[in-house]
Amino acid sequence: MSKRLILLATLVLGVLLGIRATTPPAPLGADAPPSVFAAGRAMADVRAIAARPHLAASPENAAVRAHIARRMGALGMTVSESRFTAPQESAKRLAWWSGKDDPAPSLTNVIGVLPGRDRSLPAVLLMAHHDTVGGSPGAADDTAGVSALLETARAVRAAGQPARDLIVLITDGEELGLDGAHQFFTSDPLRGHVGAVINVEARGGGGRTTLFETSADNGSAIARAAGSIARPGGSSLAVFIYKVLPNDTDLSETRGGPWTGYNFAFIGRPQLYHSPKATPEALDQGALQDMGAQVLDLTRALLVAEPLPGKAADVVFFDVFGWFLLVYPAWAGWGMLAVAAAGLSLAARRGGGWSAGLAGAGRMLALIVLAGLVLWAVNQLSLGTVKPNYYDRLAAIPRLEVMALAGGLAALLLTLGAWKAKPAGLVGAAVPLFALGLIGQALAPTAAYVVILPVMLTALALAAGEGIAARIVAAVLAVPMLGYLISLAHFVMQGVGPNMPMAAALPLALMALGLLPLWEAIPARTARLVAAVLLIGAVGTALTVRLDPLAGTVPAYSADK
Repeated sequence: MSKRLILLATLVLGVLLGIRATTPPAPLGADAPPSVFAAGRAMADVRAIAARPHLAASPENAAVRAHIARRMGALGMTVSESRFTAPQESAKRLAWWSGKDDPAPSLTNVIGVLPGRDRSLPAVLLMAHHDTVGGSPGAADDTAGVSALLETARAVRAAGQPARDLIVLITDGEELGLDGAHQFFTSDPLRGHVGAVINVEARGGGGRTTLFETSADNGSAIARAAGSIARPGGSSLAVFIYKVLPNDTDLSETRGGPWTGYNFAFIGRPQLYHSPKATPEALDQGALQDMGAQVLDLTRALLVAEPLPGKAADVVFFDVFGWFLLVYPAWAGWGMLAVAAAGLSLAARRGGGWSAGLAGAGRMLALIVLAGLVLWAVNQLSLGTVKPNYYDRLAAIPRLEVMALAGGLAALLLTLGAWKAKPAGLVGAAVPLFALGLIGQALAPTAAYVVILPVMLTALALAAGEGIAARIVAAVLAVPMLGYLISLAHFVMQGVGPNMPMAAALPLALMALGLLPLWEAIPARTARLVAAVLLIGAVGTALTVRLDPLAGTVPAYSADK
């Protein structure tokens, strides 16, 4: 079997795994068994709630609250409303969106309680928000969340009375300033009855649902999730990144409190975020199915937990292509680095010397720097000369991903395409990323796995030596690595791509590292020619983003490009 055939098979299988990792499940219809979550049933609520925009304190929002209260009552829940006055800053934002100057608008949380067999036990609380921004029907943000929680409560009830109380809190004023959640977690008497909180959100209209935030000291919380969710999505990397970003959801109001918290969201179809086109028809029902199924699985596990998850050291976790959550203690990264060091040391003895090793390290550093510069340059080209509209950039993410892919592959071909590496050279290429893994393990051990695992797997592949058997070993190790890094690059571009596509240079470098044991050099002229074509494609794509008119999905309150 030729080296190129093995490489091709590795690429194909890796791409298929990447697609699997980023694709939500098929939605179940309204005729699904009553004990399971069905997007087909939840869509009835989506269509009723997101028929039109329902800004806080509006007549449309009052109709939505009435619908939610009726649905809770039909599910056997005790329903109440908690009214409060919006803070001054929220009132100003509401006046801007609505065009009505009310200095003290009234906001309303809707609360449903499904009684458990032992009402003295701490309750499980499910949370979403019923208000939208001005001009958006909000089918995803957060009608999908509201509808998912109503369907979750229905499925829980269908299986019999839960062991403990289930509370469904549908907050008001989230879009204004997390007002409903703040009111509940600071002054509602029911807050003292809550032991665990699951919040659901959306920034877009589709894609996989991800567990992207937890309460601090999440070891026990993640263990419970890993043991209960059939098709999980999430990672400790996402949790780490979210902590350093200036973003908030209703779950932010639980920080520092005694509650165990989980936060789920999907961010695919990003052009629909706060968009007037965020209609029920535009919502990805697979994303709704994914969200609801994960929340239902976790809710059921928490309802029977004795006791509810407490505090334990933060852990490393990530979903393996949606099949399961891989969880291990943060300190295990040091052991993985030791394995990587041993593998690289063994491989380095096979020939090439220090000069080859230094050349390999130089090429990997050149790839990272060149890829970052290329992606920065084409991104600047896509921005234009005026401040871009944030939502217009979200709408451009699919094209920005194409731009980043073309630019990154061009950098890869220019730095590594024609390289005929010796074993020591391949080891040298791993050294900069090994060093990055060391730094990451010291500073951010729950996020460093994204570097450490690829370096360790590549080190094992290099230690296997040469020959057909070693190539097959390298391919077997590279396939899951490639699939995961493809999904990571997609996640990076959806999360920060509009402003920082350069961040995709890291997963690109890690993918290149994993494929190097299988790489067969191509003629330098061919590498330069293909790279030039890819660069032209990246530039052309950037220009389409720069020159196209303002996207029709941009929110009504954000009309400048």
